[in-house]
Amino acid sequence: MTSEITLFVNPTAGRGRGARAAQPAASAFRAAGFSVRTVIGQNAVDALARARTAVADGTGALVAVGGDGMANLALQAVAGTRTPLGLVAVGTGNDFARTLGLPVRDPAAAARVIAEGLKGARVRDIDLGRAGDHWFGTVLASGFDSRVNDRGNRMRWPLGRFKYDLAILAELAAFRPLPYRITLDDGAVREIEATLVAVGNGSSYGGGLRICPGADVTDGLFDVTVVGDCSRTTLLRVFPSVYRGGHVGHPKVTVHRAARVELAAEGITGYADGEPLGPLPLTVECTPGAVRVVGP
Repeated sequence: MTSEITLFVNPTAGRGRGARAAQPAASAFRAAGFSVRTVIGQNAVDALARARTAVADGTGALVAVGGDGMANLALQAVAGTRTPLGLVAVGTGNDFARTLGLPVRDPAAAARVIAEGLKGARVRDIDLGRAGDHWFGTVLASGFDSRVNDRGNRMRWPLGRFKYDLAILAELAAFRPLPYRITLDDGAVREIEATLVAVGNGSSYGGGLRICPGADVTDGLFDVTVVGDCSRTTLLRVFPSVYRGGHVGHPKVTVHRAARVELAAEGITGYADGEPLGPLPLTVECTPGAVRVVGP
């Protein structure tokens, strides 16, 4: 493995934390004996092209500095290659970094863990989800949660997590369960009324909401969490328990396990790693060992 590390930086992540985090991360890598180059694109398309060039040129690791959006963009560059991925998580959610057991919002500490992992060959292959040609590491959201994302992305104020708390309240006032068609590996079509359907390669989204608490990134399967036809009162009562995964076992919640999932519902956008994939219907597949990652 080459001693060069490529820092893949989102300067706007976490209201500027991405740019500020690059320097202590780079310093920690250099102190560990690595040389560092930095990739900052003019936009997402340009950044991804530069990251793919670094991977093709044989960089020793691609280290994304930012939040889950930057981690997701980095996955598009390294999935299916043997280039390890590291995460210096300084965004709002940081769910993929939590999945890998990496420090959050401490760029120097994260860089030290990644450097030690690379030196000690502590890399492992994990599964990824794929929808068409787009890869994701954590959760595909659809339904109430994706509507919250839609609304939150349109809001200019407030900033940070509080924006999504307000979006949740606004969506609760208007949301109704939706008719879904869900097809799993066995080919049986399930037609149900559901509040949301989450397809989890990892366990959490939204900054620690453990919507698929049993998901394992090494088992070759998704955990598919279906929250059924809930009243607003039930949803308000159940939603806080998602932070600890306590919603599983509620009568309105069912969990399926499958390697391939087809979702169809009218007027719903699918979000993967917090990034919009496009409207349903969508077909997602779990690909075992699709990416090499560095962790503790």
